[in-house]
Order: sequence, then structure tokens, then C-alpha cells
Amino acid sequence: MSFEVRIRKRVEGGGRRFELSVAFATDARRTVVHGPSGAGKSLTLQAIAGLLKPDEGTIRIDGKPVFDSASRIDVPARQRGLGYLFQDYALFPQLTVRQNIAFALKRGWLNPSRHGGGEAVDRWIQAFELERVAQQRPHQLSGGQRQRTALARALVNEPRALLLDEPFSALDPELRGRMRTELDMLLERVGIPMLMISHDPEDVSRFGDRRILLRDGTVHAES
Repeated sequence: MSFEVRIRKRVEGGGRRFELSVAFATDARRTVVHGPSGAGKSLTLQAIAGLLKPDEGTIRIDGKPVFDSASRIDVPARQRGLGYLFQDYALFPQLTVRQNIAFALKRGWLNPSRHGGGEAVDRWIQAFELERVAQQRPHQLSGGQRQRTALARALVNEPRALLLDEPFSALDPELRGRMRTELDMLLERVGIPMLMISHDPEDVSRFGDRRILLRDGTVHAES
């Protein structure tokens, strides 16, 4: 799996103007884009996922363009084949674990049934040991169970790569350490390429086979 990113994006709001001008390429199994808050990491990840449209440039995944401003290519997020784990996990509070996972398989706005999703959902519930809490709602779960539920939802469509947006930033230090270990083991188990953004040096050390440093909207170092 390879990513080639060369994009520009201007963002304005609250009296502030931010210029993102990012160019990098990676074919590592695990890549971490890191840097301080406000460096443009989340904008970059959202652009790769198809959740944000750059003003200009190109994004290629495995050599094929999913965005090319000159050729007017902008593949919708659902068709890019990427799983996305949001920073706060973005679980639906009114839905059970099973429904949250099954939601990724739905088209339209109707909620999945309490027993929907079929074999695809069963597989990830079992893989992430969520059987006991499958009918519980997010507020009833531990931090690890919430993370596993969000990961199952990101993986249920069998994406070709997983994008992680600051997956540990909302956790206290002790739980953060346990979740890093758990995520490491889960990634080894499913064998899927990963691109993570983080501002934490521990994430860079643990997951950064390839490391890309962003500052002020541009790439400052690669290793």
C-alpha cells in the first residue's frame, strides 16, 4: 500500500488564515504523520480520506489517483476503500455496539436493526472480543471497548488501509499506554496498513515505521 500526497488547501475562519502545502510519499506498513497542534495533520488525513477537498494537487493510493485537481478527479470517501478512526471514536450514543459497527455497512440514514449486519459484523465482534457487550451502548463501555468498537466499524467494510486521527489523545496516561499495546496487537492480527496522525512522541516511536513531521502546514522532516 502506498500513499502519494501533494496538495494545497487554504482554510479561513475566526480571523485566522491557514495555508496547508503538503507533499510526501510512503509505502511503509505503518506511517505516522506527527507534529504540534495546528500543524495541519488532521486536514491532511481528512483530505486523504475524502472528507476534505484540497484546493489543488493530487492524492494517489497504490498509484491510482483519488484526487487530481487538474483532471477533476475527486473519488468519494466511500469509494476510496479506507477505514477511518475518528479522534473521539464518533460512536452513536443511541446505538448498541452491534448497531454502531453495522452502521458502516448501511446506505441512507436508517439505523441498523439491533441484530443486523450479518456475518461481517459477527466476524469483528468476535475478533475484538465484544460478544459480551454487543447489545450495550457506548456510555456503558470501557475505553478499550469503545476503541475496539470504533475499530470494528472502520474495518467491517474490509478497507485496504486504516487511517487513525489522534487515537489516544483523549485518554488519560495510564489508559493511553494500555490502548497503544492493544492497538498494536490488533493491527498485527488484522494485517492492514495504517496511517496515523499524532502529536505524541510515544505514538511516533511505537508505530512510526515511516515518520513525517509537519510544522505550519508543510513537511519539515521525513525518516
